[in-house]
Amino acid sequence: MLIEDLIASLESGLDRRPLTIAQVCIGVFYTVVELSDGQVGAAFTPRDMEDTVCCPRSAAELPEAGKLSGQSAWDMAQQALSPSRLCRSVGLATLNALSACLMAEKDIPGGRLLSNTDALDVAHIDAGDKVAMVGAFTPFIRKLKKQDVDLKIIDKHREALKGKELSFWVSPDSIAKVMPEADVAIITGSAMVEGGLDGLLELCKGAHEVVLAGPTASPWPEPFFARGVTVMGGIRVKDSAEFMRLVAEGGSGYFFSGPAEKIAIVKDKK
Repeated sequence: MLIEDLIASLESGLDRRPLTIAQVCIGVFYTVVELSDGQVGAAFTPRDMEDTVCCPRSAAELPEAGKLSGQSAWDMAQQALSPSRLCRSVGLATLNALSACLMAEKDIPGGRLLSNTDALDVAHIDAGDKVAMVGAFTPFIRKLKKQDVDLKIIDKHREALKGKELSFWVSPDSIAKVMPEADVAIITGSAMVEGGLDGLLELCKGAHEVVLAGPTASPWPEPFFARGVTVMGGIRVKDSAEFMRLVAEGGSGYFFSGPAEKIAIVKDKK
């Protein structure tokens, strides 16, 4: 599995150094983990938990609230493999923080990191390309509407699209047909939290560009490149205290431009 390979890459690259969890914030839109060395990672927080009435049962699958700080970062990273989406969110935020450690120290094999760069600006999209987007990225939709492409948007929440954008919507039931036909695939990083990214990447092997995007899409890219991803559009946190405060106060990705910057990790072309 992709996440298992990511964990192995980070353990090797960082020599499993004894990092611990400094603090965790599970916000409405994003979950944030800060490590003992000050590096920060974020991941999508699943919100449509069916068992949420007052105190969700899924929350009980996490280690006890109030006891996350001080735990081994490597133990917490294993939560990314949990059957619980909430646990996976914490685990992936931890993996993104560990990835930030590694990217601060080492060059990316077979690729490069671009600061203050939007993933769609470095993706090669030609006129007439069939573009399949998994997850409704509003800024991406605005840009793609101005290009001569055949856009299809696969999102379980049809209401995420407005007005004329509804003509791009495709039911998730059609994903097995739409993705293999795509020249360009754009996939939300939250698929790692929701589950199923391995399968999605298998479906779009015929695409000449595969973009993984969103704050969750910030991990060490090596295992993603090996599975066909060509561009990863994530974030790099610059001000951990301010970033944590924003997330704790219900901030979403639209608020991250101050304490965080967009990054694009691009696979080198052969």
